[in-house]
Amino acid sequence: MYLLSKSRNHIFIVSFLVYLFVNAFENLIHYNIGRFTNQETKFEIPTSKDWTKIILVMFIFAVLQGLLTNCFN
Repeated sequence: MYLLSKSRNHIFIVSFLVYLFVNAFENLIHYNIGRFTNQETKFEIPTSKDWTKIILVMFIFAVLQGLLTNCFN
């Protein structure tokens, strides 16, 4: 049961949370770059609908990040 050990779970959780935290800022920057590419530089917070989409995609990739970090550690 090495895959379910406490240290492996810790690695998954830390990797998952770090990815979410760092990627939230990156996605906010990318959102604004995509939204205002041909306009004056602005900074806008996404709508709740856009945040839902961003968080869903981030969650999926955070799980993948955690699993891959866990597998290759």
